[in-house]
Amino acid sequence: MAGTSLVFAVNRQRFHLPTVDPSTTLVEFLRSHTRFKSVKLSCGEGGCGACVVLLSKYDPVLDRVEDFAVSSCLTLLCSVNLCSITTSEGFGNSKDGFHAIHQRFSGFHASQCGFCTPGMCVSLFSALVNAEKKADRVEAPPGFSKLTVSEAEKAVAGNLCRCTGYRSIADACKSFSADVDMEDLGFNSFWRKGDSKQAKIDSLPPYNPESEVCTFPEFLKNEIRSLPSFLDSKRYGWYSPATIEELKSLVEANDSGDSMKLVVGNTGTGYYKELTGYDKYIDLRYVPELSIIRMDPTGLDVGAIVTITKVIEALKKKTKGELISRGELVFERIARHMDKIASGFLRNTASIGGNLVMAQRKNFPSDIATILLAVDSTVNIMSGSRSEIIMLEDFLKRAPLDPKSVLLSVKIPNWEAVTKASAGSNTTLLFETYRAAPRPLGNALPYLNAAFLAEVSSCKTSTGFMVHHCCLAFGAYGTKHAIRARKVEDFLNGKTLSAGVLYEAIKLVRATVVPEEGTTSPAYRSSLACGFLFEFFSPFINSDTEIADGFLENILFPTSKMNKNQCCNDEIPYVSSSAKQVLNLSADYDPVGKPIIKSGAAIQASGEAVYVDDIPSPTNCLHGAFIYSTKPFVRVKGIKFKTKPQPDGVSAVLSFKDIPNGGENVGSKTIFGTEPLFADDLTQCAGQRLAFLVADTQKNADLAANFVDVDYEMETIEQPILSVEEAVKRSSFYEVPPFLSPKQVGDISKGMALADHKITSAEIKLGSQYYFYMETQTTLAVPDEDNCIVVYTSSQCPQFLHSVIAKCLGIPESNVRVITRRVGGGFGGKAVKSIPVATACALAAHKLHRPVRIYVNRKTDMIMAGGRHPMKIIYSVGFKSDGKITALQLDILIDAGMAPDISPIMPHNVLGALKKYDWGALSFDVKVCKTNNPSRSAMRGPGEVQGSFIAEAVIEHVASTLSMEVDCVRNINLHTHCSLDLFYENHAGEPLEYTLPSIWDKLAMSSSFNQRTEMVKEFNKCNKWRKRGISRVPIVYEVSLRPTPGKVSILSDGSVVVEVGGIELGQGLWTKVKQMAAFALGSIQCDDSGDLLDKVRVVQSDTVSLIQGGFTAGSTTSESSCQAVRLSCDILVERLAPLKQILQEQMGSIKWETLIEKAYLQALNLSASSFYVPDFTSVQYLNYGAAVSEVEVDLLTGETRILQSDIIYDCGQSLNPAVDLGQIEGAFVQGIGFFMLEEYMENSEGLVISNGTWTYKIPSIDTIPKQFNVEILNSGQHSNRVLSSKASGEPPLLLAVSVHCAARAAIKESRKQLLQWGGLNGSASMFQMAVPATMPVVKELCGLESVECYLEWIAGRK
Repeated sequence: MAGTSLVFAVNRQRFHLPTVDPSTTLVEFLRSHTRFKSVKLSCGEGGCGACVVLLSKYDPVLDRVEDFAVSSCLTLLCSVNLCSITTSEGFGNSKDGFHAIHQRFSGFHASQCGFCTPGMCVSLFSALVNAEKKADRVEAPPGFSKLTVSEAEKAVAGNLCRCTGYRSIADACKSFSADVDMEDLGFNSFWRKGDSKQAKIDSLPPYNPESEVCTFPEFLKNEIRSLPSFLDSKRYGWYSPATIEELKSLVEANDSGDSMKLVVGNTGTGYYKELTGYDKYIDLRYVPELSIIRMDPTGLDVGAIVTITKVIEALKKKTKGELISRGELVFERIARHMDKIASGFLRNTASIGGNLVMAQRKNFPSDIATILLAVDSTVNIMSGSRSEIIMLEDFLKRAPLDPKSVLLSVKIPNWEAVTKASAGSNTTLLFETYRAAPRPLGNALPYLNAAFLAEVSSCKTSTGFMVHHCCLAFGAYGTKHAIRARKVEDFLNGKTLSAGVLYEAIKLVRATVVPEEGTTSPAYRSSLACGFLFEFFSPFINSDTEIADGFLENILFPTSKMNKNQCCNDEIPYVSSSAKQVLNLSADYDPVGKPIIKSGAAIQASGEAVYVDDIPSPTNCLHGAFIYSTKPFVRVKGIKFKTKPQPDGVSAVLSFKDIPNGGENVGSKTIFGTEPLFADDLTQCAGQRLAFLVADTQKNADLAANFVDVDYEMETIEQPILSVEEAVKRSSFYEVPPFLSPKQVGDISKGMALADHKITSAEIKLGSQYYFYMETQTTLAVPDEDNCIVVYTSSQCPQFLHSVIAKCLGIPESNVRVITRRVGGGFGGKAVKSIPVATACALAAHKLHRPVRIYVNRKTDMIMAGGRHPMKIIYSVGFKSDGKITALQLDILIDAGMAPDISPIMPHNVLGALKKYDWGALSFDVKVCKTNNPSRSAMRGPGEVQGSFIAEAVIEHVASTLSMEVDCVRNINLHTHCSLDLFYENHAGEPLEYTLPSIWDKLAMSSSFNQRTEMVKEFNKCNKWRKRGISRVPIVYEVSLRPTPGKVSILSDGSVVVEVGGIELGQGLWTKVKQMAAFALGSIQCDDSGDLLDKVRVVQSDTVSLIQGGFTAGSTTSESSCQAVRLSCDILVERLAPLKQILQEQMGSIKWETLIEKAYLQALNLSASSFYVPDFTSVQYLNYGAAVSEVEVDLLTGETRILQSDIIYDCGQSLNPAVDLGQIEGAFVQGIGFFMLEEYMENSEGLVISNGTWTYKIPSIDTIPKQFNVEILNSGQHSNRVLSSKASGEPPLLLAVSVHCAARAAIKESRKQLLQWGGLNGSASMFQMAVPATMPVVKELCGLESVECYLEWIAGRK
């Protein structure tokens, strides 16, 4: 029967496509061919959640709609035939009214840059829709849903956000849960402190599931009832077999050499990128046998195309009866593990069969393969005309599955019906699964996974336990596929468990689990295997307590905690539990100081906010992609395509040879120098731009760039400089201008002479960090009349970009116009690094006389970004016996890369943050090294983050040497106001402005620091395999204000338009500016001046309309923009005042609109510009804050969980406490990423290999502090500040070092224990902990062989 056309609905709107390329993804279509732009492309790998949509399917037989969230960047468009798609603007928008989700995200201040917010909203919407379908749950009270708090938070567990720190997002989600404690919900715009519970509930935007939007339109249901469900294969190249026989014939008929792809969810392309399309796409979803879910007494049969989500649901189904059976126990554990694979929106479409086939064919590090291997699962394979059922273990060992073979189903045995032991009824089944991964709730590949099944019984002749049968499976550790540890199983079977037996078994495991060469952290992965086996069996070798009756039952069904010295699975919740915010509100400058909702938050949530890539493409638009070098310092002989003819859609490839006459090969420029747009004949680093390829679509441009072959000549060139050590050898440095050179403090010789103790030549190394803005670099360049060009770009510095484009094209700056409305996250990465992207687009548009745009794919962005500056530090420090430091000598080498960028400011910044302690005397030699690595650029707290860490590393080292409490050493070295003024060269301000000592003491009280320190000590005494640490750290952060323009125009109806040089990056700049404009204009005191806030609109930056915009960086652009606007408003008020006085005398009272109407009639100039230039007394100032963090380290895995973080930060008199709170939390969590998680790794030639969401892990909602408390200190009047305010964007990031220091404290405790067990050579307290302190780093410091040491130790005690 002939197939039909592709028909589907998007937000209840019908789409009919007579033909389409079958490789087209849903996100491509939505963004290119619909008006719905809420669906963002960020990673293209299913790893971030920005592109999530709700997919709805209708079953006409059951008359039932199935709704689930999917990743649209992986979903193929043809697979949504006769489905309905709902995006964020589909369930609420500015025209039809915002949904409660959008309103609550806005009111809980849960959107900053806003790029991730629509995806978050859809994930939550999906959870709400599905919760209402759960008939077994009681109806929720009005305003709430059936979602539990845990489910609400987990709904967004796969969605990434780089701005907020997640706490506010979690609160917005939890606000829908019927079981939420309203006291646990954080600061918001809905209720006031002291409101009753009912008042709080009543103030929330109403949520009524009964009035929810229809996710599946009626017209599509009617079409489903009347149309065939499969597509016409001739038109689409998309085949939909309806039976096994049809599938068999399609597979066997593929002898013509046509390429063929079997399709279910297509999620595998997130990991294995497809650079070419296929001739045939075979959609397996209509073959009934492949979608079976059948439970019988022998086990669970699932078809190969059943999604992981549905497998989890099937495994969780309980039989009637209160007691859980052995089989159900195994199923429940498997389901619990599967719930940590990928993320919900991937599990909803990823199939169990697809996962296993990837593991078998491509050695994918599968969790499913491992856990099913341990329970003796089988698979059914169809090869040609026959099918065979084989053990999963045999399937994995086979040669890669033939393209003509198909996995049909998987059988998971019911262990209620299976027993291997011959023992009697006292035999007990044990089953547990394990995974060690950077993110606890999934969305991260494991370093190793494991699953263990064993049948044990208590010995009749002794007090021990005998193993009758065990299955031990390990996977994902750097091997081709998951394995059964047969030698270990054979060794354990029949043995009575003891420390000695377990020790021998673990030795066998270490010899069995050996990662292949080239695997990262191989020793760590082997250690994990040993640790997991120990955790599984350790309760049975307990040496400290006698075995009690019912012990086995408690292992199986833990009703009470096991002995604290045993490993146990009583897990701390992985999502945040609660938080407390303390904000001191001020009405002195109303509405400035009010915690109003961020400007544009609701349209960001609904997806209506327009980012650069949301601007519709002009007619005849081309798309660009960069070709970059993969080698450093080599000669480029030529660039050609690997395939002939030229790839589809390619129009041109531009290089340095295409720079116009009179133009320059310049890609970016700062006061320190330039960086070329393209490499000339000689590359300077791997990742350097070689050319700009232009094609008809972004997809074709990106694909074509992958087919470029660069011809390198390497023989005649000297070796590249790839390390700071090599740079020193070859004297390769950038000059630091004298005005930026920091000054030494005191006499280092005298300081060292005063010391009782010295540490000499200690070394620290710090790596880089990637920005991971959710919106990658993007630009649209449009040629205009008379040799002009208009450029729309996502940039933190349009002014400098404007200048570089003119210089590159060889045209006057008056011919260039650069427009930036908003930026989807910047963190410094959209400053200098945005310039070459926009310049390349402008060059192509100028040369080809056509609009050209680019949305840089995540991999290319990560390779070219440069990121934070790596450093090597060698220090010597002298100190007294009481911990007072007398002298610090530093030698710092900074890797700046191939071009200066902003690197010469780094010495000033590093030393600025490092001076937070009174070092007595401070001497340093800082070299900014020129290397053949990508040029590094500013990243949130550039230099200050590293400087603050160096200071803490020195303090920790001194404390360890003296065997003192670290907090005491910190305390004794805090500045007095006098020493502060000396170190910061008279920028300390008045003594009352130095709030750090009071913050330090206040934090100790509010966080119960001293009591918790004692509790941590007690915990560590009682727990062998988990250790806790707590740490309190201060920060001093110097900022500078820069000249900033502002322009305010009052329109004839009284509405106000404001332009500022600062760019809205998500930091709330527009919001603060709006408040300032309303405050300043309100001084005219019309009758309705209080309504001015709603009349103010801040508009996009336009470099022709408002010049000298400068950089939006350094945390102070908001306040300087506010001051520029205030100056402009003051001019307008001065112009309006005489007229207002006359009218008031005539009318008695006057409204704002009337005043403006009369002013227009009087021809008053109601537009005013200003240029705020800070004077000497206000240009620089210091920020203060402190944080306490408490962590718990798992000694078997190296996992660090942040139990609690308490922050007090001095914002002066905050311009908007809600905005500043978000900045503090977001910066702190980004700092957690730097110190604990994010590895921005390069290969031996300097090419970035952490180039996607699979390999680079920013914090997620399950990695933030479980208790996250923030107090914004209102430190009163600061006469030299803008309305007494202080910066909040960058300084709090430095406080995240408290997490690193707390982890160090926990590790120190573990090492003391290890020393006792005889497993440590050297000191327990003297060690350097790398940044980031990832799981392998932490575990290595805790002892890679700690389990063996412990077992030997207890065996020796007997």
